[in-house]
Amino acid sequence: MTVRTRVAPSPTGDPHVGTAYIALFNYCFAKQHGGEFILRIEDTDQARSSRESEQAIYDSLKWLGLNWDEGPDCGGDRGPYRQSERSEIYQQYAKQLIDEGKAFYCFATAEELEEMRKAQMAEGLQPKYDGRGLKLTAEEIAANLAEGKPYVIRMKVPESGSFKFTDYLRGEVEIPWEQVDMQVLMKADGLPTYFLANVVDDHLMGITHVFRGEEWLNSAPKLLKLYEDLGWEAPELGHMPLLRNPDKSKLSKRKNPTSVNYYRKMGFMPEALLNYLGRMGWSMPDEREKFSLDEMIANFDMKRVSLGGPVFDVEKLKWLNGLWIREELSDEQLVERLVEWAYNKETLLSILEQAKPRMETFSDLAPLAGHFVSGLPEYDPELLTTGKLDVEQVRPLLQMFIWQLEEQRSWDKDTVFGVAKQLSGHLELKIRDFLEPIFVAITGKTSSTSVVDAMVVLGSDLTRARLRVALGHIGVSKKQAKSLDKAYKAYKASI
Repeated sequence: MTVRTRVAPSPTGDPHVGTAYIALFNYCFAKQHGGEFILRIEDTDQARSSRESEQAIYDSLKWLGLNWDEGPDCGGDRGPYRQSERSEIYQQYAKQLIDEGKAFYCFATAEELEEMRKAQMAEGLQPKYDGRGLKLTAEEIAANLAEGKPYVIRMKVPESGSFKFTDYLRGEVEIPWEQVDMQVLMKADGLPTYFLANVVDDHLMGITHVFRGEEWLNSAPKLLKLYEDLGWEAPELGHMPLLRNPDKSKLSKRKNPTSVNYYRKMGFMPEALLNYLGRMGWSMPDEREKFSLDEMIANFDMKRVSLGGPVFDVEKLKWLNGLWIREELSDEQLVERLVEWAYNKETLLSILEQAKPRMETFSDLAPLAGHFVSGLPEYDPELLTTGKLDVEQVRPLLQMFIWQLEEQRSWDKDTVFGVAKQLSGHLELKIRDFLEPIFVAITGKTSSTSVVDAMVVLGSDLTRARLRVALGHIGVSKKQAKSLDKAYKAYKASI
């Protein structure tokens, strides 16, 4: 048997370090067994998926050195490797499950389901689907279908008992069926959910082992039952510990930069980031902290993964990155890396477009454009409120601007300025006044090149990181956070 593992990210945002972490361990397991590593794109969420995000996934994994044997960009014998191109396949198996009585039509509207959940919660029950679709007669189902009434397809699950399976990392796991909902398999738009698509794809692509985050552990029963319902042998399933913030909470962009692109823009070496991710729940037999990808593969044993939540500490990553710079790069190699990172022709041309109109000597470049390569600039936090706005105006401005930018699927001058213009109007601020604290947050100064152009050049990840630092300088209490969240929801409802 050839070992085949995969990573299947959704192209709905920035490439997450958590995705890279899961990809790394699947990659090492496959290569340590002389097997194959597959990249599949889960783009069935058509409203949020974008080809820009998909390309960012390719770029980030290649930058890290995690190259795949089969995928959307390089093909393979088991494609297509993009789920949006496999709709007919999913519909075929959904129909099979319906015909065999292992799945059923549900015609309940979103409003009806919401009423059902509210009633259950009022009775102190855990909200879950009540099985109303199973009570429909064959005649009622046929009439609804003939009428063209919207529906989803749900899987049947037992109402009592429990499900036992052997997790590759955790041993025997038992989960009561009462905790498992009747999962939607096909949505009203005709596209599959994660569960059906992954089971079908993993089977048809010959995936032998699936290592995924522990947040999916409780969904294992319905995933494995689908294999049983379709008459297929399931791959071995293992659930990796989640990456944690230093306060032990789940790693999130609200507390830590989570995008691979952020660390790339900040000037981290891919070898160091990969090395650090490899230390998340695993260690070399000799306990050394610095090791290459090849060394990790040569010594890899998935059974040695620790199930405690590994802490992603940026300061520790910086320390490790410093080791890689000092111990692995000659001066000549460091120069090459610096040029590749930020001082390449393409980047310099984008910077000069902003700096040249203000230059009188070559030495003007550094003070004019230093913020393009400064990571997170340091400045006196009081600069954020030296313009016409006070702290009570700057706080909602920064927070709502961050949230709005997080929702953007594209990143260009029109998009960024459009968000700023719309939000400044909502806050009843002149755009010039609105941009003053943004200017300081992005450049660390009160005057420099165009701040909107700077955000475009810096990219979404580093821009949002700098804005979050500025918000941290301003400070947000729990009470203020609740108020801001309410205000932002009202803003979203108004546009």
